[in-house]
Amino acid sequence: MYRTLAGCALLACASLATAQDGAGDSAVFVPDNALTPNSTTAVEASGDNELPIATTPSEANGWTKLFNGKDLTGWTASENKDTFKVEDGLIVVHGDRSHLFYTGDVNDGEFKDFELWVEVQTEPQANSGVYFHTEYQETDWPMKGYEVQVNQSHGDPRKTGGLYGIVDVMDVSPVEDGDWYVEHITVKGKHITVRVNGKVTVDYTEPEGVEREGRMAGRKIDKGTFALQGHDPGSVVRFRQIWVKPLD
Repeated sequence: MYRTLAGCALLACASLATAQDGAGDSAVFVPDNALTPNSTTAVEASGDNELPIATTPSEANGWTKLFNGKDLTGWTASENKDTFKVEDGLIVVHGDRSHLFYTGDVNDGEFKDFELWVEVQTEPQANSGVYFHTEYQETDWPMKGYEVQVNQSHGDPRKTGGLYGIVDVMDVSPVEDGDWYVEHITVKGKHITVRVNGKVTVDYTEPEGVEREGRMAGRKIDKGTFALQGHDPGSVVRFRQIWVKPLD
């Protein structure tokens, strides 16, 4: 099912994909000029790459870093632990299936309502994801929590910015391999918003009493930690800035 909602806000006109009624919806991403909720438009430079996005998070406006840029302190990898390494200040994901769970001290490692800011770069054919409301699991794909997709050119038709299996961005990614981009995830109550470089790709409210079956049974609003996905040996993904702002 494809839905596009067009409207004008005070800051910008936006076209966005929205879903309110359960699992399995899909959306075609339509670029817009919406801003992230941080501040005025700016260009954030980091290394040799620039991100044309709104002002990035800082401790001054209530955000906390989850990745120190040096090592994996505060993070725990499952099964194939060598899939995750820190190189040149980046988390590099390359290897057999594994998931890197946040197990540090920020908010006692448990988040319900929050904003999460993750900067990502993919190489061609890469697949990954960012989980929230999840918990450490030694093997297999995480059964608890939602996944925000990371995929520009992998064969899976579900692309970057979708809420995997719930509100999918189908077939065309809003960004390209090789570019640094931001996934900005906001959860408040039952409402989930995903922005990619400030553009809304998911605006979803989980229905009261929703029930899902099989491997999707744990895809529900709850509370928990975050995880980065190592999908397969053919995937190379890099993460750099990872910030969180608890809202509860």
